[in-house]
Amino acid sequence: MILYLHGFRSSPQSFKAQLLMQRMQELGRGDDLLCPQLPASPREAIVQAQMLLTGCDPKKLALIGSSLGGYYATWLAERLGCRAALLNPAVKPPRDLEKYVGVTTAYHSDERFEFKHDYIAELESLAVEHITQPDRYFLLAATGDEVLDWREMVAHYPGAHQQIIKGGDHGISEFAQYMDEVLAFCGVTEAGQ
Repeated sequence: MILYLHGFRSSPQSFKAQLLMQRMQELGRGDDLLCPQLPASPREAIVQAQMLLTGCDPKKLALIGSSLGGYYATWLAERLGCRAALLNPAVKPPRDLEKYVGVTTAYHSDERFEFKHDYIAELESLAVEHITQPDRYFLLAATGDEVLDWREMVAHYPGAHQQIIKGGDHGISEFAQYMDEVLAFCGVTEAGQ
């Protein structure tokens, strides 16, 4: 089972989520990928993810987190003991998202939502200062990320398997080139095992 956690203002309609869903369908594993729409509240997002993962064997579970979803995936992986693939993950979202407090819209729709000031404290409560088992983490970071600093990502996941893309962007436009490597880390192979 793989749980994909999208980023801030994103959705299951994102480029990477859609590519992953298509690839898992091609491999005959479409039912093994969950990609929920996460609420704006970090606390509610974590509760939703935990509910979806109830009863999952951590050895058969992997998380894929993009941007803010990577922050959530790190917190969940530390608690559940499962693998996590992180795609340009947010490392310090309480700092980075402070400027977004207020009403905004999602990227893939005109739907408006409020990012409340209380959510900064919720993000702070999910901070993981140091990962405990680096071998359970895969970091895919782009040096051209225009939103987050890839060097902070690399420093936050010492000892993890790291794939650094020279250039690129926050959305990882070239994700199709790295998707099978991410899925292999998550336990999904070409043969569909």
